[in-house]
Amino acid sequence: MDTVNIHEAKTHLSRLLERVEAGEVILIARNGDPVATLRRYEGPQRRPGALRGRLAIGDDFDAPLPDELAAAFGASEPSS
Repeated sequence: MDTVNIHEAKTHLSRLLERVEAGEVILIARNGDPVATLRRYEGPQRRPGALRGRLAIGDDFDAPLPDELAAAFGASEPSS
């Protein structure tokens, strides 16, 4: 793990982020005292199909809106 001071981190943030994207972990320090760790974000992993069978989309999902509702959304012409 490499350690950089705050000034260097601010000056070279783009370069540090490239290193982090490549898998490195960077320790940011103030006057030699650790303040923060810069590491790659590992968010939740998507699982395609995870909601299969749990959601239902109505047959009229893409049907035109009633005129009064379309007008409420700012439609300028009736949908007929």
